[in-house]
Amino acid sequence: MKKQYDFSKGKRGAVIKVPRGKSRITIRLDDDVLDWFRKQVDDAGGGSYQNLINQALRAYIERSQEPLEAILRRVVREELRRAS
Repeated sequence: MKKQYDFSKGKRGAVIKVPRGKSRITIRLDDDVLDWFRKQVDDAGGGSYQNLINQALRAYIERSQEPLEAILRRVVREELRRAS
């Protein structure tokens, strides 16, 4: 290591720019939740646990906006399949 380094041309902030349409945030998740997502990625042979969390949140949002009638129809169909 050098005794001194020249940081005069250094820039503050993230080293890698955040892609358009994405935001860098800090979030606290329970260890067991984070471990579960990481295990899913490992079991699938690789990928990004962050993308998996994003997909899970997106699916939740889409389901939350689903009309009550559509939810009832889906549940009835699932129950009919199980019963037959």
